[in-house]
Amino acid sequence: MLDVCKFIRRVAFSEFCRNMGKMKTLEIKNALTGEGVSIVDALDSLISHAYQSRASDIHIDPTDDSVRIRLRIDGVLHEAFVIPRSMHQEIISRIKVLAGLRTDEHQAAQDGRIRINLADTGPIDIRVSIAPTYHGENAVLRLLVDRNKEFSLENLGFSKEDQEKIIKAIKKPHGMILSTGPTGSGKTTTLYTIIKSLNKDDVSIITIEDPVEYAVSGLKQIQVNPQAGLTFASGLRSVLRQDPNIIMVGEIRDAETAGIAVNTALTGHLLLSTLHTNDTSTTLPRLLDMGIEPYLIASTVNLAIGQRLVRRLCEHCKQQKKLSGPEIAAIREFLVEAGMSPDAPHFEAIGCKECGSTGYSGRICVNEVMVIDEDLREAILEKESSDVIRRLSKDKGMKPMIVDGMEKVRKGITSLDEIMRVIHE
Repeated sequence: MLDVCKFIRRVAFSEFCRNMGKMKTLEIKNALTGEGVSIVDALDSLISHAYQSRASDIHIDPTDDSVRIRLRIDGVLHEAFVIPRSMHQEIISRIKVLAGLRTDEHQAAQDGRIRINLADTGPIDIRVSIAPTYHGENAVLRLLVDRNKEFSLENLGFSKEDQEKIIKAIKKPHGMILSTGPTGSGKTTTLYTIIKSLNKDDVSIITIEDPVEYAVSGLKQIQVNPQAGLTFASGLRSVLRQDPNIIMVGEIRDAETAGIAVNTALTGHLLLSTLHTNDTSTTLPRLLDMGIEPYLIASTVNLAIGQRLVRRLCEHCKQQKKLSGPEIAAIREFLVEAGMSPDAPHFEAIGCKECGSTGYSGRICVNEVMVIDEDLREAILEKESSDVIRRLSKDKGMKPMIVDGMEKVRKGITSLDEIMRVIHE
C-alpha cells in the first residue's frame, strides 16, 4: 500500500499540474487508508508539497462524501488531491492543535497561526482560518513565505519612470503613500519592498498589521488585536508616542483610521498604507467618502500606486502569434490607448513540463503611479470626480494600468489573455 507521505513528496510540481483532474478519489483514498498512515506526517507532507509547488494557500474543502484539497498557485486555484471524508476531522483537529485553537468548537470561525519546521523546507509560518460550512469545517492555510526577500521595484514590474516617481516620493520626510487595488493584488509586497529600502539605522520604522505577514529585522512590527482593544486606529495613536520616522499601516479600513493616518502624515511622519480601490483615480474620492476634509487630502497624499498581479509566461514554451481579426476588433480601444499596433506579434501560453503544463511561471504586477501635484490638489479641493482626476493624471504623464499591461504583452512578459482576465475580466 502506498504511503501518503512518500506519495506527496514524490509528486513533483510539474507532474502534479500535468495530472490535475486525473488524480481521482480512489487513488488518493488507497494511499490515505493504508495501515499506519500518520495524520501528523500527512499534514507535514502536504505543507511541504505546497511550499515546493510555490503555492500561497492550501484549501481543505469538505464536500458531502469527500474532502477536496486545492492549492492556489500564481493566484489560481488548482485541485491537488481528493481524500476520504473519514480523514476530514482528524486533519482539522491536527491543524487546530498546531494553531492553538479550540478543538471542541465546531460552530464558530477561528483564526490562528502556525510555525512549522520541516526537514526539507525549514521553518514556515502559516496563517490558519477555519470556518464552519454546511458540510463541516473548512480550513484555509496561507503560507507566509517571504518570497520577496530579493524583490526590488524593478523586478516587481515597475517601469523606470514609475520607479523614479516612487523613489522621489519616499525621500520626502512626511506625507502619505498609498498602494491601492483589490485583495491579492500585491499591495503589501510593494509596501514591504519600499519599507526595506528605507530600513536604515538612522530611522525608526513601525508597522501596524493584521496580521504581521513577514518578520523583518530592524522594524518594530505590531499586530492588531481587536479583542484586546488594539485596532489600527488605537495602535496608530499609540505608535506616535514611540518616536517613529516612518509608519506603515496595513490597511485603511474605516473613517477613524483614515482620519488619524492623515493627521499623522500632516504632523511630520511618512506614512505608507493600502486602500481597497479599483485604481489610483478613485483613491482620493474614496478618502472623501470616509469623511476626510479635501484640504487634508490635498496636503498629505504624495503618491498613489494602483496595481494588479498577472502571471508571467513560461520562458520555455511561450509562442509568438499574431492577433486575429475578431481579437483585434474586441480589444481595439485598448490597443489604441496603449499605442500598440494590431499587427504587432505577441506571445501566448502553451504549457510544458517546466511550468506544469500551465504556460505560466511566477507573477509580476501591472501598475499605474499617480503623483499628486498642484493641479491634482486643486481638483481635490474642488471635489472633482474620479474621471476628472484620471484625465488630469494622464495629462501629467501617468501611464494607465492597461497601458503598462499592454507593454508587458508586447515584451513577451505576459499574455493578452492574462491582461484581459485580470484587468478587464
